[in-house]
Amino acid sequence: MNKNFKYIVVVFVVIFAVIFACNKKNEHKETILEGSISILVDESLTPIVEDQVAVFENSYNAKIKLISQSENEAIVSLSKGISNVIVLPRKLSSNEETMFSAKKIIPRTTPFARDAIALISNKKSNDTLISVDEITQFLKGTKNKVKGLVFDNPNSSSAQYMLQLAGIKELPAERVFSFKTNEEVIKYVAANEGMIGVVGINWIVQPSSEMIEKVDQVNVLSVKGKRSTKYFSPSQENIATDDYPLARDLYIINCQGYDGLGMGFASFITGEIGQRIILKSGLAPVRVPGRKINIKN
Repeated sequence: MNKNFKYIVVVFVVIFAVIFACNKKNEHKETILEGSISILVDESLTPIVEDQVAVFENSYNAKIKLISQSENEAIVSLSKGISNVIVLPRKLSSNEETMFSAKKIIPRTTPFARDAIALISNKKSNDTLISVDEITQFLKGTKNKVKGLVFDNPNSSSAQYMLQLAGIKELPAERVFSFKTNEEVIKYVAANEGMIGVVGINWIVQPSSEMIEKVDQVNVLSVKGKRSTKYFSPSQENIATDDYPLARDLYIINCQGYDGLGMGFASFITGEIGQRIILKSGLAPVRVPGRKINIKN
């Protein structure tokens, strides 16, 4: 009887282990190269991430849904578990990382490119130069040649970047306008002389077919940094060399806690093909893709 009881216990344990393993396997329906996943993306970075997703999906049996939001909205969505993968122009703060420490998850932060915040003006404006000091002083309330600033969203990464640069906590109430998207900023500046728009450079160098006409109606300003005597445009070279003062690093942050599609996508965009997409987009890749040279006699 005792032997039979031990036998039953062993069988029960084995069955339980098999069921647990199967459930664990089915818990994550994707692998690093297959399945489906949602990824949060800062709205100012949407165009370049869309390019990466299009090629990735065409190469693998994977489906990626992008959730484009302002920086603050994307962080809130991350905290709620709407997605565990996010693309941002900054790393998570220590407070944000604590959201995952209780789950025993260490976020994997992978830099994949360097882009820039572009300042744009109406094409009719003859002045295509501006300094960081002029922008920050305007944000602090000092009157100067800046007539007005236009942001995509007060909670966006572009707005947060400029607030930190100026050392203030919120945008001034006067002569500052906010919309929802970078596209709306471009449209507004294209129609209103004297306004300066603040957008992600990728919206300018890779506009959608619907936005090409509007982009042609704006100037991209050259900017002088606080410690510089020269003005630099947000060209690929100036972004890579840090000469353009409003450049920033881009990161994909994986908080899945297992080897899933987030890891595969991060590896893809930092790999040969992904970096070539970055290079072609006008942004600066974290590493320059190799070139093959064929020598013919």
